[in-house]
Amino acid sequence: MNEGSSRCFASAMSLPRFTPRQLDAFVAVAELRSFAAAAQRLSLTPSAVSQLVNELENAVDFKLFDRSTRRVDISSAGREFLASADSVLKHMRLAQSAADDVRHRAAGLVRIAAPLVVASVILPRAIKAYLQERPKVKVHIRDTPVEKLVDAVVSGDADLALGPDRAVGDDLLRTTLFQSPWVLWCAPEHPLVKQRTVTWLELRDHPLVAAGRDHERSVAHMSHALPGNERVTPVDVVDNMSTALGMAAANLAATLSPAYVKALAKPLGLVMRRIVSPVEMRQICLYRPAQRVSSPAAEGFAAHLEGYFVGAKLD
Repeated sequence: MNEGSSRCFASAMSLPRFTPRQLDAFVAVAELRSFAAAAQRLSLTPSAVSQLVNELENAVDFKLFDRSTRRVDISSAGREFLASADSVLKHMRLAQSAADDVRHRAAGLVRIAAPLVVASVILPRAIKAYLQERPKVKVHIRDTPVEKLVDAVVSGDADLALGPDRAVGDDLLRTTLFQSPWVLWCAPEHPLVKQRTVTWLELRDHPLVAAGRDHERSVAHMSHALPGNERVTPVDVVDNMSTALGMAAANLAATLSPAYVKALAKPLGLVMRRIVSPVEMRQICLYRPAQRVSSPAAEGFAAHLEGYFVGAKLD
């Protein structure tokens, strides 16, 4: 037998030779000083409790009780063993409770990927609502660029993802949760503030900054119906929405975004104007594995998000 096999054999031999049922019977008799009372607590017959105690005594190789026809007294060895037996049972009950929590989606860790604005404006409130019902669940937000949302779930770096509509393969499920209209954000002194709505055609006469290549592509796609010389083309592209909003607040350029960005835009004094002809909507979707088994906690949070956004139109 090699050294590795010897260690495994020794480890197996060192495992306890008694069972939780035997420990439970021992602790009950020790506390109640009666096999009949212990049997009643455990919903067993006195003979069954006596059998379990006998089995435990054989396993530990010492007497647990001094029995007489009139009374049951715990032995000195049994008294020393009682605390350890009781501790084992308490830890097993804690383990059972933890398993129940996981099975019923009441505990566990959920990693959800989301781009900056969704992660800061939308997800926190949804998480807060969920934790009021499932306080033992931990939900960790992973700030992820839009271009990497799908990959984060496919690779297993995230359990779920929440973000703009992206193409997916057979390995992912995509569910649209809500939609939000594209709008214009501009400084109070911007010329378009005087209008209640703005058309896509009118935007081409004003400098625009896009937040990331995803926004740039979205703007190009939405204005594709216009003639080539009338299409909207941003004069600048920055990485973050906060930068684009800052530039708009300084009236260096206006910027476009879904309306749910207002939580970040309003404190900067920006004015929102709806874009029409046509009205374009941004779809926000939930992404989850199609083939990999999700944890109960992730499944529970996904179900919560689907219900949380029912009928929602964040604008």
